[in-house]
Amino acid sequence: MIAVIAVGRLKEAPYRAMADEYLKRLSRFGRYEETEIPDLPEREGASPAEEDKIREREGEEILRRVKDGDWVVALTIPGKMTDSVTLAKKLAERKMRGTGRTVFVIGGSLGLGRNVISRANEEMSMSPMTFPHQLARVMLLEQLYRAEKIAAGERYHK
Repeated sequence: MIAVIAVGRLKEAPYRAMADEYLKRLSRFGRYEETEIPDLPEREGASPAEEDKIREREGEEILRRVKDGDWVVALTIPGKMTDSVTLAKKLAERKMRGTGRTVFVIGGSLGLGRNVISRANEEMSMSPMTFPHQLARVMLLEQLYRAEKIAAGERYHK
């Protein structure tokens, strides 16, 4: 089972529609679940300490949904970049082992707190660029779908 835990709701209809489409496509490959954590308000001009508090509090909500046996992948800018084929191999290996869920975690506009990053088994980067978390979620779901197609030996676009 693969889970995506993300801070923030997909409020704009195009993002929600794309995410739902990929979740529907992924359903034929196994169980996928998506959990949204409310993003906390940040005041304009918040200090770095205030931003850290927000990240940590959002992180506490994320960690409440992470189980002991979960393999947690934190999406961070400095994380390790991977290609679609390597991601497909990793996911296939995790599925074959059959131990626990693989959980991908996407932070809110401030990123992930240290509490989540320290719990993560690995950090993965989609790019050295920063993306809105709504777009990052859709991109992750697309890559998970692509990985499933690769692992199943189906055709995919390079």
